[in-house]
Amino acid sequence: MKKGVFQRKIRKTHRWLGVILGIQFFLWTIGGLYFSWSDMDEVHGDHQKAHIHPIGADIDLVNPKEIIQQIKLKDSVNFLFDIRLIQILNRPFYQITYSKEHDRGKKIQLANAKTGELRPALSKQEATEIARKNFKNDAPIKSIEYLTNTNGHHEYREQPLPAYAITFSHPTNTTVYVASELGTVQKFRNNKWRIFDFLWMLHTMDYQSRDNISNWLLRAFSIFGIITIISGFTLFFLSRSPKKTK
Repeated sequence: MKKGVFQRKIRKTHRWLGVILGIQFFLWTIGGLYFSWSDMDEVHGDHQKAHIHPIGADIDLVNPKEIIQQIKLKDSVNFLFDIRLIQILNRPFYQITYSKEHDRGKKIQLANAKTGELRPALSKQEATEIARKNFKNDAPIKSIEYLTNTNGHHEYREQPLPAYAITFSHPTNTTVYVASELGTVQKFRNNKWRIFDFLWMLHTMDYQSRDNISNWLLRAFSIFGIITIISGFTLFFLSRSPKKTK
C-alpha cells in the first residue's frame, strides 16, 4: 500500500475515533468535575441525619437464646447469621437473621429485647415515624411508597426489601428508605445523590446496573482510546517533512 493511501486511511480512522471518544471523554470530564467538587457527606445525606441517642448500658436484656427457642416453635432455625441490638422508636429490639438452609432462604425476626416478645415487620405508621425521627430537617411528608421490588436504575437498587420510601417536601427532595423487616433506616437519597448517580452511570458506561466497572462497553472504549493514541502518533511521524540536505 502506498504511503499516501495508508496515511489517508489512518487519518480517517483517527478522525472518527476522535469524534466518538471525544463525546465520552467530555462526559467523563463533566462527571469527574462533579465528583471532585462534591461533598460526599451531602451526597449521602449524612448532614440530614438526626442524632439518635444510644441505648444505655444499664438496661436489662433478655437472653437471645430464649428468643431463638420461640422462633423454632414457628419456623425451622438451623443456621444463625446475625444477632443485632437495634432501636425502634426508642425501644430496644433484637434483629435476628436465620435460615433453614446454609446458603439461601435467609429470614429476619424482630423481638423486644426487654420482654422477648416477637414482633412483626414495621407498619406504615411506624416506618413513617422512624423516618421523621431520623430526618434532621423539619419538613412535611410528600409521599409514602411501599417497595417490594426495584430495577437496576432505581435509587434503592440492591438494598433490603420490602421497604418504605418516605419522601419529604424539602428543597433537597430527600427520600428516607426504611426496611420493614429489618426495622431500620437503610438509605437517604437526595437530589445531589441523584445527579451523582446519573453521572456515575455515564462515567462507568454501565447503563444496566450502573455500578459494574468491568463491563464490555467500557473495555471497548479503553481499547479504542489506545488505538486513537497510536494512530495519532503514527500520523505525526508519517506527516513529518523530510529534512532538506544542503
